[in-house]
Amino acid sequence: MLSKDKMQRINELSRKSKQTDLTSAEKAEQKKLREEYLQVFRKSFVQDLHGMTFVDPNGDDVTPEKLKRSKDHKKNLKH
Repeated sequence: MLSKDKMQRINELSRKSKQTDLTSAEKAEQKKLREEYLQVFRKSFVQDLHGMTFVDPNGDDVTPEKLKRSKDHKKNLKH
């Protein structure tokens, strides 16, 4: 999870960019913060997916093979 301060700063820069132009330093800061946010978001999303199993109405596991391989790959990295 991104810190509250960083999230507030992302929002401040976003609001400011809608009202005026950002300085080059602010643009660089905004880009860095956005990249950090996306990295944290993607990691969290993958963790959420790895915790899921897809089941059809008959109760059969229909989890996509790509997700199963990703789960297996993660398990192998831990061992």
